[in-house]
Amino acid sequence: MENGTDYSATAASPAAVRVTVPADCAGLRLDQCVARILPQYSRSRIQSWIRDGHVSLDGAPASQRSRVWGGEHVEVIPVLHPSEIPQRPEAMNLSIIHEDESLLVIDKPPGLVVHPGSGNWQGTLLNALLHHVPALARLPRAGIVHRLDKDTSGLLVVAKTLEAHASLVRQLQDRTVRREYLALVQGLVQRGGRVEAPVGRHPSKRTQMAVTASGKTAITHYEVVERFAACTLLRCRLETGRTHQIRVHMQSIGHPLVGDRVYGRAPAAAPSLRKLMATFPRQALHAARLELLHPASGLRASWEAPLPADMRELLAMLREMGDR
Repeated sequence: MENGTDYSATAASPAAVRVTVPADCAGLRLDQCVARILPQYSRSRIQSWIRDGHVSLDGAPASQRSRVWGGEHVEVIPVLHPSEIPQRPEAMNLSIIHEDESLLVIDKPPGLVVHPGSGNWQGTLLNALLHHVPALARLPRAGIVHRLDKDTSGLLVVAKTLEAHASLVRQLQDRTVRREYLALVQGLVQRGGRVEAPVGRHPSKRTQMAVTASGKTAITHYEVVERFAACTLLRCRLETGRTHQIRVHMQSIGHPLVGDRVYGRAPAAAPSLRKLMATFPRQALHAARLELLHPASGLRASWEAPLPADMRELLAMLREMGDR
């Protein structure tokens, strides 16, 4: 209690703030008064709390038009956006390929969100990392320096120290980190190649990316690994790391990823093969190899992760159908 105010809130989950209106707020609207008392919150935030019934005046629901004259009792129940609440450690199984004092290399399963965001504020890789290494709470994004899409599987490196974080960020900016993916795409790709096409936000579909003149430089190299009846397994190497880069680049050359619900299309194939590809539940994309300079030793280090079960099974069925 200080100057008539009871701040019984915690950083993670603010509780009610109770205050006696000071005399110098006499004549102000309630939202103006609360904004003076709680200057850390915006006026629009306070107004929304009043509208939603999170502010009371002398024990009764308050109105934004209410005026105060001094001596009234105001109670405010702050409601924070999930992005404002410190992330909680969560015990989760992690497939750790490598760990030392400087970094972690994780084999991320499909379906796991890397970083909290809209609709996914818990149960993310970041939450699991905070449980595994609590000290990561002191690093930006808990040491995560690059991401994989929720439904993309494979290798992801995490810094464990500020020095390692700075090194990895610099290597990504300098394009010296080698990242190779296995991607199953629709159609028959005759030979390997290179896609250099800028990637940016889609001009009308704001949740999607696209090849657009206003986008950032994006370069993807690809080579054929195996061909099937109506699709091709490619090895893709990123020279840059734009959001959805491989998915957008493969779509741009007429070979969207199998299972990609955002950038894909109905596959052109025999009915049984078309059904098999159409029912694969995610984009068939796996980060298979990662190579970088170790932040501590300066030596080149690399790791590989085998295809996850769902992609192995899909490829096995494609091979079986091709033999018939």
